[in-house]
Amino acid sequence: MRQHVPCRTGLERFHPKRHILAGAALLIATCLVSEGRSQETEADQKVWNAGAYSFSDELGGFKITGVSGTGTREDPFVVREELESATPVTLTIRTIRPIRPFDSSGFYANGIMFMRIEALNNSGQAWVEFEFELQEQQGQASVFGDGLSFDQRRTDNVNISSDSFVQYSRDFEPYDRLRYLDGKVDPLAVASFSFLVTDYTPRWRFYLVQDPRIPSS
Repeated sequence: MRQHVPCRTGLERFHPKRHILAGAALLIATCLVSEGRSQETEADQKVWNAGAYSFSDELGGFKITGVSGTGTREDPFVVREELESATPVTLTIRTIRPIRPFDSSGFYANGIMFMRIEALNNSGQAWVEFEFELQEQQGQASVFGDGLSFDQRRTDNVNISSDSFVQYSRDFEPYDRLRYLDGKVDPLAVASFSFLVTDYTPRWRFYLVQDPRIPSS
């Protein structure tokens, strides 16, 4: 929130009214411009803060409608989205607090993020699969050794689920991908996807590519 601080212009030293009136007019104009920028920023909001991270739809192709949670198992990040086409879109995730790997205080970005994506299918076509891919560099697949993955140290499915798909597959090399299979998301339906993202060498920014799949024929 923008904090308005009184401006000290030094005009108090001048007694002529014209100097006082000029200073007042300048102050009013400055405040009006500042307020206009603030309203424009709020109207065009593309960044949502939750816990120690922010989530953004700034790369386009979809719209975030809400974010909540702190990223713990008991209180996962819940990102609510609307996808208007069946083409890949990219969620940008940044740290907004200092990074401290494995810290459990809740104040730091610790590289352990329990997440749930709730995606509204507004594409007009049914989705028959849904794939997520992690990237440390935009447009470059995450590799096994960079520490960023869908919890690559575990082989069970305890942290992976969906209300719309009954199976999943994971790939860790040469990229980190999680694909949900054997299900369907009709137009205007909402699909939920839960998973754990771990980053054992946390970076201040990374990307989550989301790719809804439609029938091939």
